[in-house]
Amino acid sequence: MTPERLREIYGAPAPLAAAKTITELDAHCRQFIDNATFLLLATSDGTHLDVSPKGDPAGFVQLEDTRTLLMPDRPGNNRIDGLMKILAHPRVALLFMIPSVTETLRVNGTAEISEEPALLARFEMRGRLPRTVLRVRAEEVFTHCGKAPLRAGLWRPETWPPARPVAPLYEMVRDHAGMEVPDVSQDYAERRYLETLY
Repeated sequence: MTPERLREIYGAPAPLAAAKTITELDAHCRQFIDNATFLLLATSDGTHLDVSPKGDPAGFVQLEDTRTLLMPDRPGNNRIDGLMKILAHPRVALLFMIPSVTETLRVNGTAEISEEPALLARFEMRGRLPRTVLRVRAEEVFTHCGKAPLRAGLWRPETWPPARPVAPLYEMVRDHAGMEVPDVSQDYAERRYLETLY
């Protein structure tokens, strides 16, 4: 496959799609980010890739200025795969999502990790501070159409499975890691989530 062959297969992008990329976070972007409760953060160390889910109540990502985003890093599994990759290769991509909104917002740029006390304090939640704050300098910003979420029925409850269609988390972890776990029930996983959420 070549770039020329791909363009032959897909044709030229629509004029609006080709022209919609901006370099600053305008009022529309700020409104989208203020209401987003979930995002995907893509990172790379130049060789390997990682995509991490991030979520908090709406407004959890803040704007420092028209080009800069601030995002807290809450407790997780401490693998910190994405953060390690940022240290090696700071280019990142973010995909913001708002429940019930089919469109998404994409931001590409460069990131740095901060442990400045004043920054951490901005993101205190339930008496706890994030471990670090990610500062992302936007370089490309654009909205993405809602066709994929619409095709997936992502926000339509009537398309969701009636019951969990996969094994409980700790059953999968046990089988993948080859290690015993205290309890394989999904109830146990949900309790652990609540105990370590913030």
